[in-house]
Amino acid sequence: MSAGSKGWVQIVGIGPGDDALVTPQVQAALAEATDAVGYIPYVERVAQNPNLTLHPSDNRVEIDRSQHALEMASEGRRVVVVSSGDPGVFAMAAAVYEAVEHGAPEWRNLDIRVLPGITAMLAASAACGAPLGHDFCAINLSDNLKPWALIEKRLRLAAEADFAMAFYNPRSKSRPEGFEKALVALKEACGDNRPMIFARNVSRPDQTIKIVPLQDTTPDMADMRTVVLLGSSQTRTIERDGAPFVYTPRSAEK
Repeated sequence: MSAGSKGWVQIVGIGPGDDALVTPQVQAALAEATDAVGYIPYVERVAQNPNLTLHPSDNRVEIDRSQHALEMASEGRRVVVVSSGDPGVFAMAAAVYEAVEHGAPEWRNLDIRVLPGITAMLAASAACGAPLGHDFCAINLSDNLKPWALIEKRLRLAAEADFAMAFYNPRSKSRPEGFEKALVALKEACGDNRPMIFARNVSRPDQTIKIVPLQDTTPDMADMRTVVLLGSSQTRTIERDGAPFVYTPRSAEK
């Protein structure tokens, strides 16, 4: 690449797993890029290309990864920063802009774009109906970047507001107790048996969807490959042959 070439950074979402859910816009960016940076499992999903250099890294180095991408773009390289799902939902877009804000002044004038993707919560919702069909919120249950007290406060307030909810990073091997505490808080705050949906490896060939009444849920039903949805008090289940449909009507009961 010539020294005068104009570099860019495109922060892309490669969807929840199925290649068919990667948008044409993201596919075009990957085809044009010279470099791809991201968390190791996500970079591994990028198709091999002799003109594309891959830069995989560990999950807890988001700012370092962002700085590396911005430095390469400053040198004239075309860089994709890869996230699963959508890059703006608990992913790399915020980290890149944080690096821009606190980094070299010239980074602010780089060509930086965010290309949206299909999130795990939307894929999971579609797989069982429309549980997020009315007002909902998304909460990351990892306490790596925020204290558990704040997570629990948000859970209880979301239940009080009667949102349907989507939960990311519910339960890891290093902090298995977090999801157990979340279930205790939700069962107390909701006080009913609204459906909870456990979507594991959503959109992949080994996808599993389990719909369980809230009061019957147990912590071992989720892991880090699971996105969890919880209906509101208005969410309905339609029994049928096979898996039921779950939806939240757009017209709330009065």
